[in-house]
Amino acid sequence: MAGELISIEQAKRKVLDAVQPLARETVTIADGLGRVLAEDVVASGHVPPFPSSAMDGYAVKAAPAFRSLSVIGESRAGSPSDAVVTSGEAIRVSTGAAVPEGADAVIRQEDVEQEAGMIRTTAETAAGANIRWPGEDLRRGETVLRAGTVLGTAELGTAVAAGAGELGVTRRPQVAIFSTGDELRAPGEPLGPGEIHNSNAPMLIALTVRAGASALTPERLPDDRLHTQAGLEGALGGADVVVISGGVSVGPHDHVRPALGALGVAERFWGVALQPGKPTWFGERDGKLVFGLPGNPVSTVVTFTLFVRPALAALQGAHPGGRRAQARLGLAIRRNPAREQAVRVRLEDRDSATIAIPNGPQGSHLVTSLLGADALAFIPAGDGELAPDAPVTVEYLD
Repeated sequence: MAGELISIEQAKRKVLDAVQPLARETVTIADGLGRVLAEDVVASGHVPPFPSSAMDGYAVKAAPAFRSLSVIGESRAGSPSDAVVTSGEAIRVSTGAAVPEGADAVIRQEDVEQEAGMIRTTAETAAGANIRWPGEDLRRGETVLRAGTVLGTAELGTAVAAGAGELGVTRRPQVAIFSTGDELRAPGEPLGPGEIHNSNAPMLIALTVRAGASALTPERLPDDRLHTQAGLEGALGGADVVVISGGVSVGPHDHVRPALGALGVAERFWGVALQPGKPTWFGERDGKLVFGLPGNPVSTVVTFTLFVRPALAALQGAHPGGRRAQARLGLAIRRNPAREQAVRVRLEDRDSATIAIPNGPQGSHLVTSLLGADALAFIPAGDGELAPDAPVTVEYLD
C-alpha cells in the first residue's frame, strides 16, 4: 500500500463520488418490497374518498341522548345505502362503510338499546362524531412518498392507498462475487490438508441481497494471475459491481490488483486507516465499481458494510448513510495508535442509555465474533485505552 492510509470517511466519499445511479424500471406492488422509488408517488384521490364510519353503529343526526329512532336501512363496506337520514331516523353502519346522506354523526353500537325496528340512544351524539372525513389520511395531489424511499410494509400500503398499481423504481444492482485462494472449498465439502471452507461467499451473498441488490452466482478465483484476470474480465462485462474477497494485499499470490490494472480498472484508493480492513481496495471502470476486500471473514463483513453497502444504496438512489447512533462503551478497549477500529458489539439498554459491549475476541479471522453482534462501534486511533462509559458512535449491521 503506497502512500498514506486514508480515513474511513475519505474512502466512503471516494466510493460515492464514483456512483452513477442506475436506470428506472416499473414493478408491480407485489414485487415492490425492498425496492427504491425512482419517482414520487402522488395520491390520485382523497383517502378516504368519502365520509366513512370509524366504527360499527348507526348513522344519525347529532342530538342529545335518549332519543328513539327508526332504523330505515343499512350501509355496509362496499354496499352504501342510498337512503337519506332525517330527524328521528337512523341507518345501521359498519366500520369503513359510507356515511349516508343527511347523517352528520355515528353513534356507537354500545351506546344504543335495540327495539323492534328502532333504537334508543343512551349517549349524546356530537356533530362529526366517529366519522372519517374525505382526505383525512391522504389528499388528492399530495406527494405521499418521495423518490429514494426504500419500500417497506408501510410504504407499500400507502402507495396502494394513494392509488398506485405499479411503481417506478431503480433497477437492482447486479453484483459479481469472487473469493480468492486455492485453499477454499465449497460449504460442506470434505477438506484436505491446508484447506478451509469458503465462508465469505455466502456472507457476501447475504449482505448483497440485504442491501437490495442481486447477487450473481459466486465464483472462486485460484491463486493464478491469468485465471484471476479472465474471471474478473467476464464479471466486468455483465455486473454493475464486482466484489472480491482476498488477493488484495502484498503477498506473492495476491493477483487481484495487477489483474484489475491490466483490465483498465482505475484505482481510486488502496489502504484505509481501519482495523480490520487496512488493505481495502477500490476502483472503477466505465461506471462499474470494483471492491477488493480483505480475505479474513470479519474484515470482509466490516468493509462490505462500510463501503459496499453505501454504494449499493446510492446506485439505487437511496440515502447511502448507514443507520448510526450514539452509545456508551461497556468495556475498556485498547486503541490502535494509527487506525480507527470497527469493533463488533452487542447493544443493551441500561438506565436510558445504549451500552456497546464488545462481542468477544476481535480477531479478523474469528467469524464467531459476528454472532449476535448488533453494530460496529468506532474506536478512534490513539494511545492507551478507551475507558468504559466513553461515548462512541455505532453503525448498525442490519
